[in-house]
Amino acid sequence: MSRIGIIGTGHIGAPIARFLARKGHEVMVTRRNEAVSAQLVAEVGAAVGEPQEVVDASDVLILCLRPDVAKEVLAPLEFRAGQIVLSMMMAITRDDLLTICAPADRIVQTIPLGFLEQGGCPLAAFGDTEALTAFFEPENHVVPVTSEAALNAHFAICAFVPGVLELMATSAAWLGERTGDPKGAAFFTSQLLGTFLHLMDKDTADHLATERDALATTGSISLQMIEALRAGGVNDELSDALGAVEQRLNAT
Repeated sequence: MSRIGIIGTGHIGAPIARFLARKGHEVMVTRRNEAVSAQLVAEVGAAVGEPQEVVDASDVLILCLRPDVAKEVLAPLEFRAGQIVLSMMMAITRDDLLTICAPADRIVQTIPLGFLEQGGCPLAAFGDTEALTAFFEPENHVVPVTSEAALNAHFAICAFVPGVLELMATSAAWLGERTGDPKGAAFFTSQLLGTFLHLMDKDTADHLATERDALATTGSISLQMIEALRAGGVNDELSDALGAVEQRLNAT
């Protein structure tokens, strides 16, 4: 098992610490968030230290800092040749990481969502993806990409997740107003979509469109919904929003 250090223990770092500790790795986290680090000590026996102590004690480093503090926290640290660096930070480029983490150069970039702890989280990754695979598969599937630009396009899709939740929340609120049961409406909406997506056959590149068309047959209420969304420009607005997020990420 490996000695793994996590710098940054927020909504991504904490689930990763629990996931890796339960797989038998030695985990050490920074104390920056005292409440979270103390909880990790109690839950999975994680060790706690200052950032340089975490670097010194670890063969693998996972960086989970917010972009606005990442360089400030990482710049004073002294890394070692041979260390593996897994960056889970937005807007910190590979060139930035190679400079900040030198002489460590085994670097991979990815950003999971918090449900990685339960498994089933796809990890788009650029760099030394073998290292990522070794720690997070088979529970979470690693999707290697060939460039930072391709990685950023995948990150834009991650930003789409709360967009989907926005549409679902709107739908659940609409249903709740008509039934007088907001809790039941939220359950019905999330269960309906969640189970449908879970059971969907995902073996082909066009499976989303195939399933859509199977539901939206001529004269159906499903087709009525799709036509209304298209007429309202929802698809165009979504494509524009994804492009804007991608442009923002590529500009960093």
